[in-house]
Amino acid sequence: MGQGQSSDNGNHPTTEQLSHELALKFAKRCFTPLELYSFQDVFKSLADHQNSIAYLKEDTIARFLEIPDILGASSIIFQMVSYLGAFPFGQDAPVVLGFEQMIMVVVIMTQRYQRVLKKGNRDRTKLLFRSLAVYDRGSHNEDEKPEEHAADKQSHEAPSASRSHAAGFAIDDAANDGDDEDDDDLALAALESLDAIEVFRHGDAPISQASIPSDNLKKLIMLLLLIAPLGIQESLARHSERLVGDQLEGLRRTADNILAAFVNVEKSPGVKIHQFNTVIPISFPYLFTGFNPLFEHFLFSKNIDFTKRKDSSTAPPPPPNHLENQPLLAQTGEILDLNVLSQLSFFLPGGTLFRQLRLLYSGGDAGFSMGSFETKVFNWRAPTILLVAGNRISEPPEGGQERAFSDRLPPKRFPDSGKSSRVVFGVYLSQHWRQTHKECFGETDTLLFQLEPVHEVFHASSINKDYVAFTKPPTAHSGLFFGCPHPKAKQTAGLSSHVSLGAVSLMLDSSFEFGVFTHNYTSGGGAFHNSETRKADFQDRFEIESLEVWGCGGDAEAEQQRQRWAWEEREAEARRRVNLGTGDIEADRALLEMAGLIGGNRSGGSMS
Repeated sequence: MGQGQSSDNGNHPTTEQLSHELALKFAKRCFTPLELYSFQDVFKSLADHQNSIAYLKEDTIARFLEIPDILGASSIIFQMVSYLGAFPFGQDAPVVLGFEQMIMVVVIMTQRYQRVLKKGNRDRTKLLFRSLAVYDRGSHNEDEKPEEHAADKQSHEAPSASRSHAAGFAIDDAANDGDDEDDDDLALAALESLDAIEVFRHGDAPISQASIPSDNLKKLIMLLLLIAPLGIQESLARHSERLVGDQLEGLRRTADNILAAFVNVEKSPGVKIHQFNTVIPISFPYLFTGFNPLFEHFLFSKNIDFTKRKDSSTAPPPPPNHLENQPLLAQTGEILDLNVLSQLSFFLPGGTLFRQLRLLYSGGDAGFSMGSFETKVFNWRAPTILLVAGNRISEPPEGGQERAFSDRLPPKRFPDSGKSSRVVFGVYLSQHWRQTHKECFGETDTLLFQLEPVHEVFHASSINKDYVAFTKPPTAHSGLFFGCPHPKAKQTAGLSSHVSLGAVSLMLDSSFEFGVFTHNYTSGGGAFHNSETRKADFQDRFEIESLEVWGCGGDAEAEQQRQRWAWEEREAEARRRVNLGTGDIEADRALLEMAGLIGGNRSGGSMS
């Protein structure tokens, strides 16, 4: 590590001394005694030695964490940890990963630093950006050619190496939110905890000159998708089946969709800090959560027998974890598979997804109709996730059904969102489904999102509450509406023959044949907020290929749904057995009373 600058009077400690003091503080307050003992044992068993210095190498870390070679992410992880090991003096990176440096790495990667430094995820996000970034020194080396620094070479070089790259996203042009001269708050907090704030140095290159190579970020995203469901002390090798054949291709496609949220790879080779800070809080708040269990492997030594007590008696074995024996996804849908499930966990807590989702409705199995949708979904009394996939229809539409659908919509004024023909959208709904007659339902935690070809999450407005509408005939326009004004029954029929679409909205027609997603950026948003990165008007009209609804919850929710289905079946059976028209009015009345259809003040035809 580099030697710190001291003041003229020489009273200030060096950066090496401060790093040592911070490592001790982290070790005492962020690890339990048993975790620290395990960490020491793991480091000792893995370390190489040179001139009495113990350190970890890249292949050692990759092998210990079981990072698959096929992902090509080992060098990227090593670049990250070599930077984080220098914390809080990033300008000294990359560092040799000795014992104290690895304490810094594990504390940051598992977010245990929050026990000492009361800072939020945004600070860690910036720190992770710096650990992944390369720096543009092109203004100082004008003779350098960009092609000399291909992406596959960048991942093996130190973060401070010379770089040159093209301009980034257009959203960087007007970005001046303090990132350029923003201090690294987490580093400042660390020094403040040591009463050494005056030692903070501004020797690191400006973050505005940094970018993450797109190829590197894609490899990292593939790893993050793979480790998203990882449990405490769970081996990553258990998920090796996701790295072969169609699963691997699906992993790559999903990573491409996620990468598209950050950068247009055709126009820019790298992701800038403004894009990183803009996209992650909105669309990927849990993107790096998988690092927590992955790096906690350093805190569990296989050489220590945790079943032994001091009196040499054997401790009772821990109760079996039945969840670990359950599959991450009980059944694969036409849209939802393990890769898409991991993608969802980047913005929905994984604890509500992995081993928790149940397929309630699939159009391919139950039929594409609102009736079958209502039968399968309405009895679920827990959050649900709706997914719809399809292919864009041509403009102007060619077939008769396509033209009929387009005639119901206002004239198309916006272009398609991109070149890809396949689109996937979805909705997360915490309330249970119901038919709407006059107004929409849903809460402010309702999410409208796109998964393909660009991942993006549209959060609900707290003012406009036109979140979800499920309308059946005789409503003028029946179907599923998300972010659209409620199509009131009959009264709109004489005013307009067109469906009223919201500024940011998704609509599926009543036959579940066609859908339309609208992003009217110019209008300023509606029930769902505008995109923060795609600052343009666009509309995708598509033919529905697959539609499915997944219930979030465990056995209790499933049992509640089963009981409601059983009750409805008994009611239906009671109605079928009522034998009316026999001439025996009293017998007919008795049967209706037994079925609970009449009685008290009820009339013969009333269910209320």
